[in-house]
Amino acid sequence: GGCRKETRGADLSQELGEYTPAKVWEAPPAEGKFASINKPTAGAQKEEALKKGDHDLQIYSMATPNGVKVTMLLEELCDMHPEFEYDAWAASIMNGDQFTSGFVECNPNSKIPCMMDYGTNPPTRVFESASILMYVSEKFNNAFFPQQHKTEILNWVFWQMGSAPYLGGGFGHFYAYAPVKIEYAINRFTMEAKRQLDVLDQQLATRKYIACDEYTIADMAIWPWYGALVLGRLYDAAEFLDVASPRPPRTCSPCGGR
Repeated sequence: GGCRKETRGADLSQELGEYTPAKVWEAPPAEGKFASINKPTAGAQKEEALKKGDHDLQIYSMATPNGVKVTMLLEELCDMHPEFEYDAWAASIMNGDQFTSGFVECNPNSKIPCMMDYGTNPPTRVFESASILMYVSEKFNNAFFPQQHKTEILNWVFWQMGSAPYLGGGFGHFYAYAPVKIEYAINRFTMEAKRQLDVLDQQLATRKYIACDEYTIADMAIWPWYGALVLGRLYDAAEFLDVASPRPPRTCSPCGGR
């Protein structure tokens, strides 16, 4: 059990043990997979307008869990309403597309996904994946968002929004992306990731969907993170997390074939 520490020049355990935070933090040299895009400042870094297609809804995203959840809803709506179309544009976070002036105008937080609705006057920007799910659903008469279950659905949507940073920025970062393997950090966030999976496992023990007896935006929010995790599609961590014992979460499992 546990992960063996790796050294980087000086003994890492000694290096970690001797670290004392300065009175005022200063950014260190960037390291790791996301070094080129991690900075302590916000705002546009280059002038470039967003691309725009012919339809009202323009989505700027990529196939990360947060991007997938919005695409799931949009594609479900395309199946329900053959006349509905939208334009999707790749926004590569590794290439820094989220720091263009056009993207920052759409989302000042420079995170994917973000969306522009040109069917309103003036056009409406929508950012944060949960906000996009709710906004788009409401445009389609609350599709996948039955109002008699509104509060319980929102409970789980915001559970996911509050929990996923510990799974992604915590567990995923230290297990898969950090330039060194830090046992304390991996153990800390593995424990939290497994606790979250147990929350889902217990909730789904007697029901088909997470919030009610219908497939909703709550399932769409949770599946790309936790469903992908237990299927081994996220961080290649299913075996490490022992997700098959006693049984994996079944969050939105029927939508796997959609």
